[in-house]
Amino acid sequence: MRKVTYGILLASALLLFTGCSALTDDASGPILPETDSVADNNISTGKDTPGNTVAIVTEDDSLPPEEGMVRSRLTNEWVSPDVAGTRPIAVIIPNEKAALPHYGLSQASILYEANVEGRMTRMMAIYEDWQDLEKIGNVRSLRSYFAYWSFEWDAFLVHMGGPFFINDLIAQPDTENINGLDSADQTAFFRTTDKSKPHNAYTSGPRLANRIQQKGYSLEYRGLTEEAHYKFASKADPNTLEQYGDAARNATYIDTSGCYPLTRCYFEFNESDGLYYRFQHLSGDTDGPHTDAATGEQLAFKNILVQNTFYEELGLEEDYIAFRCHDNTMDGWYFTNGKGIHVTWEKSSDYGATRYYDDNGDEISLNTGKTMICIVEDGDTFSFH
Repeated sequence: MRKVTYGILLASALLLFTGCSALTDDASGPILPETDSVADNNISTGKDTPGNTVAIVTEDDSLPPEEGMVRSRLTNEWVSPDVAGTRPIAVIIPNEKAALPHYGLSQASILYEANVEGRMTRMMAIYEDWQDLEKIGNVRSLRSYFAYWSFEWDAFLVHMGGPFFINDLIAQPDTENINGLDSADQTAFFRTTDKSKPHNAYTSGPRLANRIQQKGYSLEYRGLTEEAHYKFASKADPNTLEQYGDAARNATYIDTSGCYPLTRCYFEFNESDGLYYRFQHLSGDTDGPHTDAATGEQLAFKNILVQNTFYEELGLEEDYIAFRCHDNTMDGWYFTNGKGIHVTWEKSSDYGATRYYDDNGDEISLNTGKTMICIVEDGDTFSFH
């Protein structure tokens, strides 16, 4: 049995009566010129169809396409040493109709989604190769649980303010953030005129790089995190989940609308390239592809992790909630290549990686490529078939 010491995110709730007021993303900011785990009784699954097989995309990636390239710790793709050695950014992005369309989201290596107050969802995009991105966002306020997940990657945390109970977390010596509502950091952001506040704040790679340099932050990893965050399978020898036999369920359609009722997002597996494509609302009651306005690309992922997570309501007027990021008692599902298996997960320290295990207690291997992490409130339901 794995021995784990774990802490609880809900320390943020204990600060409710001691923290001082923080800026929220509804506050005024400058308008700068725009530049160029689910338990078995909480899940509905379709019956496996005999003979319902999918194509597995493989390719020989044993050698780098260019001399000197190394493996990404985020995706296992081949990247330049400069990219691999540069700390990522973690950008807080709203996911509601007024915030659409998103810019730069398809360029993220890892994407988290979790509910905030009012059953709205907010995303945290982890970007590895970020310094040349021209427009990212829009950007909104931080919640404590996103900060703990960003710590796993030693990422620069990019946000527009937040509720007062994040203050102590942001003030910790190791937390390195760029806050668009801090007057000193405002040069890293710009507002557009096509939307009203707070939906019109954006950032860019060059602006962030400049501000990071001004603040004296190191672009190099600080040794606070585990270098091998995920276990990866190669493209030449992918994890097909066939080793789990009947425990691997058919999963060519994943519906998380029961977890995110306002965005009603779902994923469809594409056999031709082995990716899950994301769909959600566009306007009104219309559903459609979730696309990046900067590239025109639909968001697509090689791996999808659904992480059932304990949460509590903090009892404030704004209906804030808190997820327990540090835990070893909850479960979830892992989906890849049109299949899914039940998993458990654990996170034992602020900068420690969240790790996922199969029902044999072995750490799972993710496939090379991008990963979507759906944080699900304990008790919510989703379905797949």
